[in-house]
Parts: sequence; structure tokens; C-alpha cells
Amino acid sequence: MKKIEAIIKPFKLDDVKDKLNELGIRGMTVSEVRGYGNQRGRSEFFRGAEYVVDFVPKIRIEVVVEQEMVEEVIEAILNTASSGKIGDGKIFVLPVDDVVRIRTKERGRAGL
Repeated sequence: MKKIEAIIKPFKLDDVKDKLNELGIRGMTVSEVRGYGNQRGRSEFFRGAEYVVDFVPKIRIEVVVEQEMVEEVIEAILNTASSGKIGDGKIFVLPVDDVVRIRTKERGRAGL
């Protein structure tokens, strides 16, 4: 199993969620996060004074899938979240040793 974490622009969330639902992804965790990479934040003006917003608002989507679905999920996120502009985000793929569903105590594939 693999955990896929995608950091995307907030306005892309609904499209990515719909695409993942089409692939049969039954559950995901979504968090509002803030950060920066190459985008480096932006300058804004408030009452005539300029200030820098260092951390840009983003959305983090987390899903755990079987190894066979990893590339399909990555492609779905890439095709849906990409605008071709700086700040589109990143996708991280991490190994998952086990999953346990708390309610039923099911483990592994059944725990997903």
C-alpha cells in the first residue's frame, strides 16, 4: 500500500475529488495548509503599506491505495490539478506498512 499526498491549489479541490471518486477512491483526508516553494509567496498592500505574504494557502489531499492504483491516482491528480503555472503543487508517494480500521479491527486491504 502507498500513501499519496498531494498539495494543490484550493480551487482545484472539487475537480480532483470528483476525479478520484470516479477512480473508486472511497476515502480521503483533506486539510487546509499554508506553505511556499518556488512560488515564494506574494506582496500585498494594506492601507498603503506593502507587506509580504510568505505562506500561500494550499490544500493537502491524502489517500491510501493499493500499489496497483498508484500510477492511476497520480495521473488523475496531475491531469486535474495542473494549470501549467507556478504553484500547482506537489505529489508525494510514501510506503504504508499496515492499515487498521478502528471500528472493525480489520487490517491491510480490508482495513482500507
